[in-house]
Amino acid sequence: MIKWFAAIVGYSFFRFPGALLGFIVGSLIDSVTSGKSKTIKQTFATKQQVTPRDFELNLLSLSSIVIKADGHINQTELDYVRQYFVNAYGKDRANATFRTFNEIIKNRQVNAARICMVINQHTRYATRLQILHFLFGIANADGQVSTAEANEIERIAGFLRINFKDFESIKAMFFRTGDHYYKILEIEKSASDAEIKKAYRTMAKKYHPDKLQQMDDAYKKGAEEKFRAVQEAYEQIRKERGFS
Repeated sequence: MIKWFAAIVGYSFFRFPGALLGFIVGSLIDSVTSGKSKTIKQTFATKQQVTPRDFELNLLSLSSIVIKADGHINQTELDYVRQYFVNAYGKDRANATFRTFNEIIKNRQVNAARICMVINQHTRYATRLQILHFLFGIANADGQVSTAEANEIERIAGFLRINFKDFESIKAMFFRTGDHYYKILEIEKSASDAEIKKAYRTMAKKYHPDKLQQMDDAYKKGAEEKFRAVQEAYEQIRKERGFS
């Protein structure tokens, strides 16, 4: 099926953000093109039908906001987005999509609030978290996430109704500061050793692969990546503080 092919290709090039976005758009294509009774609503718990083209354009519009956040268009970030579409859907479709994307980048004022309202209606919370991963991946394509880019993604996260702690945890994986390991664990740097251990146990249990056997492979890969980030954060804090 298209969704699994797209997820595998996406993961090969962009790890979990690519896998999930490939799975999302591929599933939409399967739903639109198949004659089966399974609907987009059943696949994504949506309120009404959308097309793959709608989702792509909304995603590209949000991508354009991030790319233009620091006042100029970075070719590396453009290439990151384009390469995802080339590897997931082929050069011809990517070229057609990017003709529209170039118009969005150069000429359109994008209404993030309106776009996110549509996305909220058609996606689950877990999917919106992975869209956030993708946006941070774009911002990080040139080697670092600028403050302006992080601020724009935070604004988008608000429109996507992302919990602030979830936002900070994802941000900390890309936007490294003196306390980013603590943010990954969703605690303050002033937390006690006991609180750190408790936070680690909570996060490790939440994202442990054994707890996610019923989820789609795309989601499981993302949870495994998050689980590794949680482990790394805990080990770094443990070494810094010197507790066992």
